[in-house]
Amino acid sequence: MNFSELNLNTVLLNALDDIGFEEATPIQEKAFPVVMSGKDMVGIAQTGTGKTFAYILPLLRQLKFSAQKHPRILVLVPTRELVEQVANEFRKLTEYMSVRIGGVYGGTNINTQKAIIYDGLDVLVATPGRLIDLSLTGVLRLKSIQKLVIDEVDEMLNLGFRSQLQQILDLLPERRQNLMFSATLTSDVEKLIDLNFYNPVKVEVAPTGTPLENIFQSGYLVPNFYTKLNLLKHLLDTDESMNKVLVFIKNKQIADLLFDELNTLYPELIGVIHSNKSQNNRFRTVEEFLDGTRRVLIATDVIARGMDISNVSHVINYDMPDEPEAYIHRIGRTGRADANGLALAFVSENDEHSWSAIQKLMKKTITLEALPSGVKESEMLLPSEEEVLPGLKINKAPAPITKKGEAYHEKKDKNKKANQGGSYRRKLAAKYKKPKTRGQKRK
Repeated sequence: MNFSELNLNTVLLNALDDIGFEEATPIQEKAFPVVMSGKDMVGIAQTGTGKTFAYILPLLRQLKFSAQKHPRILVLVPTRELVEQVANEFRKLTEYMSVRIGGVYGGTNINTQKAIIYDGLDVLVATPGRLIDLSLTGVLRLKSIQKLVIDEVDEMLNLGFRSQLQQILDLLPERRQNLMFSATLTSDVEKLIDLNFYNPVKVEVAPTGTPLENIFQSGYLVPNFYTKLNLLKHLLDTDESMNKVLVFIKNKQIADLLFDELNTLYPELIGVIHSNKSQNNRFRTVEEFLDGTRRVLIATDVIARGMDISNVSHVINYDMPDEPEAYIHRIGRTGRADANGLALAFVSENDEHSWSAIQKLMKKTITLEALPSGVKESEMLLPSEEEVLPGLKINKAPAPITKKGEAYHEKKDKNKKANQGGSYRRKLAAKYKKPKTRGQKRK
């Protein structure tokens, strides 16, 4: 459907025309009338299908001018990167509207954000933790919220935001419209919906866990970290189409290790991003990846939901994620906007259970290939990869054998003295040669 066929006003159509968008995606087309009706809604669609515009367009279509200071639309997202992304999407579509938009998240100066809120907002995009912090200061009041959007709610629950989400929901006015958008619908998410939503309409454009059809998936059976490193080097050296490669790692330490190994071979072409990096470093690294300065971006799942990275040629799962749903989000970074994408998985023996769960979720079988002939299998192992043999007993140094009450050394002379009591009396006795006592006064 063309955007002109939706009930959009001229200012929104002009903004869409400026950014080159003409046709609505399925989730945008199906969600628009539901959001416009004022009903609660749960939208399920894969990453990269336009979920953000699916709620921004109808919300802006209904938003009327108001001079009040407190925000009327609240969008909750799990990461700082996603705050910036969603706030920027709002700004693009309000080019010809008078709408005040702000984004707040942790790790930055709260006083600056308090000033933004004090000046007045219509739309507030926030992470849960910083939103609660600002509401406790008294500067931010949530009783004016009319529309609540929870984006990537399953990721919020994975990151431990459950109690904070519930606290925010309790602070909001009861009469409001609730919208939830995600790529997956887990049992925890359904519990949250049951407790806080009123007869929500479910809009699903593809079954939960279904990957985009235009992503070609394949994988290799790889035994350990350094063999994976050899395989990645081989692929980068032999495949020129790998010009924008996103590599997902399970934790920050492994991400830094992989960066150090690759950066020596491909100086200035490798970037790394995880939660220990500063906000400015994260934004700068992603920008350099977007403009082609960096050929490879190594990342933990912190940006799997957090950044809209376009034209990614390959997504490589260097490590398998703990949750099968996270795999869907990872590979959704490629094959966006109807473009073709490639996703590769490096699967070790320890990952076989996770790999089976991922295939079951996708309802798809992916055959793992053997290592290419030019890739050497490394015998070097990380400490976490070393196998502990069952029944292996570690001999510890025996504790010293001592008898009860026996000291390990002679006491010092000062500690040998018995407690004689009355130190003041002893001092007087030593001075006057006899105890000094008060006798009867002479007349």
